[in-house]
Amino acid sequence: MDAGTVRGSFDSTAGGDVRDPWTRLAELSREAGVVRGGLMAILAGEDTGDQFAVLRFDDCARVLRDNASFSSGVYEQIMGPVMGRTILEMDEPEHRHHRHLANHAFRQKTLERWEAELIRPLAQEMISAFAGDGRAELVEQLTFPFPVQVIARILGLPHQDYPAFQALAFRLTSVGGGYDDSIEASKELAEYLVPMVQARRAHPEDDLISDLAAGDVDGLRLADEEIVSYLRLLLPAGSETTYCSIGSLLLALLQHPDQLEEVRTDRSLVGAAIEELLRWEPAVPFIPRACVKDAEVAGVEIPAGAQVTVCLGVANRDESRFAEPDRFDVHRVDQPHLAFSSGPHMCLGMHLARMEMRIVLNEVFDRLGDLELDPGPPGSATADPHIHGFGFRSPTSVPVRFTPIPA
Repeated sequence: MDAGTVRGSFDSTAGGDVRDPWTRLAELSREAGVVRGGLMAILAGEDTGDQFAVLRFDDCARVLRDNASFSSGVYEQIMGPVMGRTILEMDEPEHRHHRHLANHAFRQKTLERWEAELIRPLAQEMISAFAGDGRAELVEQLTFPFPVQVIARILGLPHQDYPAFQALAFRLTSVGGGYDDSIEASKELAEYLVPMVQARRAHPEDDLISDLAAGDVDGLRLADEEIVSYLRLLLPAGSETTYCSIGSLLLALLQHPDQLEEVRTDRSLVGAAIEELLRWEPAVPFIPRACVKDAEVAGVEIPAGAQVTVCLGVANRDESRFAEPDRFDVHRVDQPHLAFSSGPHMCLGMHLARMEMRIVLNEVFDRLGDLELDPGPPGSATADPHIHGFGFRSPTSVPVRFTPIPA
């Protein structure tokens, strides 16, 4: 497999260059809990027929919990051609049966082992590669490559295949410019993974592919293609969303140096910093649902057949729930957020994602002293570090300077 180059194409197709979607959507949220139209059309002041956007926290949470009225089957058209059939598009009871198998693979004891044996050593290895330099661009050198290598290690893939998997993961979901390359990446991934699944059936190892190959749903073993679909979903989900969140966390703290210093000196605040980032800038701020029967949300009639966008990022800045919601504050009183969705489809990998964010932040603090932003000259790629994107939110860059701390 050829690793190629992936980050630029991901930014332009999946991320987009939208710096602030929140101001206009917050204005709309003050006026109504549900507005008619597709999101981009709403921001442009246009009407797009049977599409609706749900904006407020309680209404978003209700839609996410009501899978009888609002189906995630809409993903069959969006990602099915690329991913195959996955739990992302399944409704109950099919979803519950398949999720049980995946939950078993991500059980707490396994996560603890992954942390000690795979994830923390990887973070240490990657940071050590630049810790003596005094300067780094943390997206390129850490946050972008780290999560997909975590997934690759969890799956038990050969080390030499990690760069190619990074490329495939992002080609798989960068569908903004068309599906052709994503579908081709999906085929390449299947050609690589099917022989590996078959080998693990015959000779199980201590990895996630072996767990899935040995698992069953209602007494029936998963077929090779079903396992490959799980893995197609896991690779990009475990790489791009976590890459976005780790980078955004580091940039948010660097842009708030007082809070950075507080968290560095009091590591009990690390968890609070992670939760505040997830609220403030969720990696995936909008998710779709299909209305399958007539429903009413916030006094608005939504007909069967309508497409509904659940605005997680807007809900996480709901002024009726969060004081000064646009402010990043690691001391914010604990409040549940919707960064990982809610209801039956709450993110399966949320505990793994939180673990990765925690490990990277602690290892950065342990190795990089006097950490501060180091923007490049005007016109350079690192001149104006900021979080951007629409379908995904991630930092443009995280350039830093620091004093190396010996390991």
